[in-house]
Amino acid sequence: MTFKRIAAFVLSTVLLLPAAALAHQGHMHKVLGTVSSVQGQHVMIKTTDGKDMTVMLDSKTAITRGKDKLDASAVKAGERVSVDYMEEKGMMMAHAVKLGAASSKK
Repeated sequence: MTFKRIAAFVLSTVLLLPAAALAHQGHMHKVLGTVSSVQGQHVMIKTTDGKDMTVMLDSKTAITRGKDKLDASAVKAGERVSVDYMEEKGMMMAHAVKLGAASSKK
């Protein structure tokens, strides 16, 4: 009886390991908030639930405002943002940064 239990446990473990490995690979996340600071490629965001989060920008990060493509210099403190990011090597790497509509204040 114990042999059957051990065999069933080993078989189920072998079958579930590939699924568990896939579940932990990077997948896209989204965060909404306001940029609180920018230091080089590090962007600190105050999320809508009040938490602070840092994402990294790189040359592949797509930065847009509406349909306009922008460069990293457009990301400034106070900007409302939506960021699509993926955890890579312990860092939150931004894949897309969507800036809020430009303010019409004059």
